[in-house]
Amino acid sequence: MTDGFLNLSKPAGMTSHDCVAKVRRLLRLKRVGHGGTLDPAATGVLPIALGKATRLLQFLRQDKAYRARVRLGVSTTTDDLEGEILSSQAIPDLDLETVKTALQSFQGVIQQVPPNYSAIQVQGKRLYDLARAGAEIAVESRPVEVFSLTVLNWRPGDFPELELAIACGPGTYIRAIARDLGQVLQTGGTLASLIRTESCGLTLNDSLTFEALEAQVRLGTFHPIAPDQALAHLPVLTLPADLAQRWRYGQRLPAQELVDRKTQGWLRVYEAEGKFLGITQKSDDLENPLLIPQMVFEPIS
Repeated sequence: MTDGFLNLSKPAGMTSHDCVAKVRRLLRLKRVGHGGTLDPAATGVLPIALGKATRLLQFLRQDKAYRARVRLGVSTTTDDLEGEILSSQAIPDLDLETVKTALQSFQGVIQQVPPNYSAIQVQGKRLYDLARAGAEIAVESRPVEVFSLTVLNWRPGDFPELELAIACGPGTYIRAIARDLGQVLQTGGTLASLIRTESCGLTLNDSLTFEALEAQVRLGTFHPIAPDQALAHLPVLTLPADLAQRWRYGQRLPAQELVDRKTQGWLRVYEAEGKFLGITQKSDDLENPLLIPQMVFEPIS
C-alpha cells in the first residue's frame, strides 16, 4: 500500500529533508525519498517516493515550473531575502519594457552560475557549507534550459517587483535568474518568493498539505500515487509471460521483435495481465539491440 509517490505541498520554513523525515514518521515507513530539492523558504510541489518507489526517482520527468517574485534594486548573499543585504538602491524610474527586454536573454539554453548558498558539491563539500565557513568559492557556470518565461505581474516603485512564471529543465536555479537579471539591469536583484507549481509531472493543484495527509492517514484513506502513473511519460512495453519471467530474472532480451526500431531510452515494462514490472532500457546497438533491465520493481517472489 505504501509503494508509490506522494505529491506533497511543501510549507515554508522546512527543508526537503525535514519533509522526508515527517512523512517517514506519519506513514511509519523507513524508505522515503524526495525528487528535486526545494529551498526552506520556497513552497509548492515536492515529489516524495515511498517504499520501493524510491528506486524510481531517477526515471521521473525532470522538467519543473515555478511562480517567482523578483525584487529589483537589492542584492543579497544568498540571492534571496533570507541572506544579508549586499547592496540596496532605489530605482523608481525602472519600467517594465526595459525589464522585458533584459528577460529575453534568459530563455533557451543559458549559462548559469549556481548560488553560493546551494546544495551543489565542490571538492566533496556542499556550497552552502563552504559559504558559511567564509571560504573563497569559484563556481563554474553550467548550461541549463529555460523553456518559457512569462511576466505575470509588475509592481513599480522604489524597489519594483516582478512576478514570473518559469518552466525549466533540471538544475536551473531561480535565485540565480533573479540575481543575474539584476546584474543585466545594473540594479541588483534577488528572489523575494518562490512557489514550485510543477515537478516530475506532479502539479500544485493536485498536491497534499501535511494537514491533509495527516487527516487521510488518521482516517485510513491515504493511497499513494501508483508508481507507473508517475512514469506515464515513458513508452510502454508489454511482455508475454515467458519473456516477463526472464526479464524479471535480469536477463537481457532481443529488442527487434518487441519494440519499434525508433524507440530509444527507458521504457515501462508490464506483463500481459497488466502488472507493472519495472524499467528497461534499449541498448544503442543498431544491429542487435537488447532490452536491459534497469530497475525490477516486481522481482520473482
